Amino acid sequence: MPPIWSRSMKPAFRDIAPEGPRVAVTLDGQALMLRAGGNLAAELLAAGVAVFRQTPVSAAPRAPFCMMGACYDCLLVIEGETRQACMCDVSEGMALHRPGTGVMND
Repeated sequence: MPPIWSRSMKPAFRDIAPEGPRVAVTLDGQALMLRAGGNLAAELLAAGVAVFRQTPVSAAPRAPFCMMGACYDCLLVIEGETRQACMCDVSEGMALHRPGTGVMND
């Protein structure tokens, strides 16, 4: 019988499958290989990215919380536009930056 916590998770997040084609993206200049078409926030978490942004006042670290676009804790500058990572899919060659790194549209 699977652990009880596995039944409480949304089916989409039970298993972030390691299989499937990977594409190259960059996060603050660091190359990452993520699953093509996967949810960007989930793929970054699976790749070990623990901090997506810092709060403007206290610089407290933030990472995806709700995974449905309500909390704004997963904000990234994606291709020059500040967007929620949980609302985006991974595509080849994405240039990602954490807000506050001096990239346009911070």
